[in-house]
Amino acid sequence: MFPYHDGHLFMITPGDTHSFEIHTTTKFVDIKFNDIYIHSSVFGAENIQRLEFILQHANHQPGCILRNKVDKLLVKPMIEAIIREYINRNLYSKEIITQIINTIIIVVARNIAMFLPEQVDECSEDKSLDILQYIQANIYKTGKIRAKDISQHFGISENYLGRYIKKHTNETMQQYILNYKLKLVENRLLHSQMRICEIVEELGFTDDSHLNKFFKKYRGCSPSNFRKNNLK
Repeated sequence: MFPYHDGHLFMITPGDTHSFEIHTTTKFVDIKFNDIYIHSSVFGAENIQRLEFILQHANHQPGCILRNKVDKLLVKPMIEAIIREYINRNLYSKEIITQIINTIIIVVARNIAMFLPEQVDECSEDKSLDILQYIQANIYKTGKIRAKDISQHFGISENYLGRYIKKHTNETMQQYILNYKLKLVENRLLHSQMRICEIVEELGFTDDSHLNKFFKKYRGCSPSNFRKNNLK
């Protein structure tokens, strides 16, 4: 159950159970992302990746997702503009609404990245956030998330990189990447109509067999069975 105030923005992720305790007349604006919209050409690959990042981190932190006070002031008029465009249905209203929603996604991703409540501890330095964001942004490009490539990108040694990730996430770099990639696979199995071969191609697995072995090793079943068992 969420306490709420004027200007609060909540992220309700797939599978969440929620309720609001309402004591006074309240207007809620509900923006839903369905598979058709997310996989349409107007949404774009970068925003899909931002949503993956948000879903990975947002559902562990209840309450308003906007922690930066300035961003609360920024998002409120955006929501009001969406309502106006939706009601008036003027020329290019659909395109304007799409652009505003995409901007809100970027603002939310920024707030998540600034606080990262699940992995980064209170002593984390700015560079740790940069490294984690780099990994998340390039998780789809296997050749760019090797220790060698990341250390060269940030100008640090591979040994130092390993210690740095461990210090700030309590996981080795390999564990962090593995767990993040597993979550991406799970999200696609549960919340999209993507075929196994499409997941293989998008997330950089060699073939279906490679994904099956990877997933079964850590989840105890094949991707197909995982989808079947969890969508009953």
